[in-house]
Amino acid sequence: MQESLMSTENLRKYFPVRGGLLLRTKGNVKAVDQVSFRVFPHETYGIVGESGCGKTTLARMILRLIEPTSGKIFFEDEDITLLQGKKLKSFGRSAQIVFQNPFSALHPRMMIKDIVGEPLKVHFSLTNEEVFNTVVENLKAVGLSEEHLYRYPHEFSGGQRQRIVIARAIILRPKLVILDEPTAALDVSVQAKILNLLMELQGEHRLTYVLISHNLSLIDYMCNRIMVMYLGRIVEEASKKELFDNPLHPYTQALISAIPVPDLERKAEPIILKGEVPSPMSPPSGCYFRTRCPYVRHECGEKGMPLEEAGEGHRVACHFWREIE
Repeated sequence: MQESLMSTENLRKYFPVRGGLLLRTKGNVKAVDQVSFRVFPHETYGIVGESGCGKTTLARMILRLIEPTSGKIFFEDEDITLLQGKKLKSFGRSAQIVFQNPFSALHPRMMIKDIVGEPLKVHFSLTNEEVFNTVVENLKAVGLSEEHLYRYPHEFSGGQRQRIVIARAIILRPKLVILDEPTAALDVSVQAKILNLLMELQGEHRLTYVLISHNLSLIDYMCNRIMVMYLGRIVEEASKKELFDNPLHPYTQALISAIPVPDLERKAEPIILKGEVPSPMSPPSGCYFRTRCPYVRHECGEKGMPLEEAGEGHRVACHFWREIE
């Protein structure tokens, strides 16, 4: 079995909800609940789901930007939830993130040379000349030039800002880069250029990507394997081809049916899910999806369904996936 670069075991993140005069805990928002998955070296692993399903919270836990409530996160077989001090700082060189909004990801009062070069100054003892040369090299790698060094973020377009964010993320030559909706804040005309840039950089530097998105067309274009999340839990995981050709979970089927198809002769009817996503503070008993599932049965409310093997590399969390066409 191929060794994973990063993996999680029963990862949970609950945010306490407090109220009253004494601010006592009244409940918990279950943002991420019992998530276990693996990411292999040099692949692009997609995480997809509706807004609020826990995708970004999961990404921030992987990077230790927020602490998990329970569970384990392994990076190259080391449990990073136990890291502190210098060891945690050292882990930061191996894992970076490209945030969703390039307008808020860059400090408005810092010049580009300082924004991109700051990780080098934090992690290495380099001369000013070495930092300068490395910054220029990375800006050129993302399609910018030396003339942009002494400008501020407000002087750039959205696409250029995202290129700067990418240059900052790869300057330490990390092994893992998390892409949190990297094109969501960009014009459609710019999105394809950024995606192609990311794929070029992946091939050149042998990067591993975890791509977070609610856009299945983007996931289809970029990813090798895909995890589908609903209300903080994994409902299905498979290779890209298997997931799109043979979705087994009703939620995955509904998501894929909603993808626009540029074919006037094809009359595919999207699956319309009834109701609203339940509150993560008080999720339904049993299967979280049962309140919107068109195939719901009595058993679905009695107990939750753990991920079950449905083929090679294909896992699904549904009691009746064998009976769903």
